[in-house]
Amino acid sequence: MVQIKTPEQIATMRRAGLVVAAIHAATREAAVPGATTKDLDQVARKVLADHDAKPNFLGYGGFPATICTSVNEVVVHGIPSDEVVLKDGDIISIDCGAIVDGWHGDAAFTAFVGSGHAPELIELSRVTEESMWAGIAAMKPGNRLVDVSRAIETYIRRQPKPGGGKYGIIEDYGGHGIGTEMHMDPHLLNYVEKRRGKGPKLVPGFCLAIEPMVSLGTPRTEVLSDDWTVITTDGTWSSHWEHSVALTEEGPLVLTAPDCGKAKLAEHGVVAAPDPLSA
Repeated sequence: MVQIKTPEQIATMRRAGLVVAAIHAATREAAVPGATTKDLDQVARKVLADHDAKPNFLGYGGFPATICTSVNEVVVHGIPSDEVVLKDGDIISIDCGAIVDGWHGDAAFTAFVGSGHAPELIELSRVTEESMWAGIAAMKPGNRLVDVSRAIETYIRRQPKPGGGKYGIIEDYGGHGIGTEMHMDPHLLNYVEKRRGKGPKLVPGFCLAIEPMVSLGTPRTEVLSDDWTVITTDGTWSSHWEHSVALTEEGPLVLTAPDCGKAKLAEHGVVAAPDPLSA
C-alpha cells in the first residue's frame, strides 16, 4: 500500500532531505585520491551528528556503515572500508540517507576522483543523472508509476554510447517509495516491463526515491560474498544517481536537492514546488 503524505509530513521529509544534501556536499569534497571509503563514512557520520539526525543505512538489514560507497564496477551497496583507497581516475557512487523526526531522506550521486577520466565515464554519469531528472519531471498528477519508468528508460535508450553498443540499465535494483521507512511500496523499475502493468496513479502526497543505475555494459549484476556489494557481471563500470521526490499540489518537490530541483526541472519545462521550509 502506498503511503500518502500530508504537507506537514512532506515538510519534515524536506528537513531530512537537506541533511542528505549536506552529506553529499561533504563527501563529494572528501572523495579525493588517497582517501579511504571509510574516511567518507566518518565524514557522513559527523554531518548527521551536526544536524541531530539519525542514519537510516546503519544497521538496515545488518548493513554495517552509514553510507554506501560503490567504486568503479560496484553498482550499489559497497561497504566503506579502510582497505578501499580512492585513486586518481576512479569513479564513486555515494548513497546515503537521514532520518528526522521519524521521516526519511535518501539520495545518491556519482563523483569523479581526481582527474583524467575517460570521456565515456563522464558521459555515463551524465546520462544516468539526466535520466533521473527525466523521471522526476514525469512525476505529474494523473501520470502513473510506469510513466516515470518510461521516462528514465527512454532517455537512456536515446543517448548514443561512446564507442558503440548500448548502456546497461541495471535490472535487479530500482527506486522505491519513501516516508516513515526508507524502502516502501511501490518498487520503481528503471525500465518498462509490460507484465507489471501501469502501477498506481500519481497523486499529491506520493513520494518516491527515483534512482537509475546504469553500466557501460551489462544490465546484470551479482552480489559478492559479503552479501552486500553488488557488481556488474562483466566488470564494466557503473553510475548511480538518486533523489527523493514528493508530488505536491504545486508540482514535484525534490526533497534532497538544495534548490528543490528548480533549475534542473526548468530544463524539462516543469516548475518545481516551492520549498515548504521557506514559507
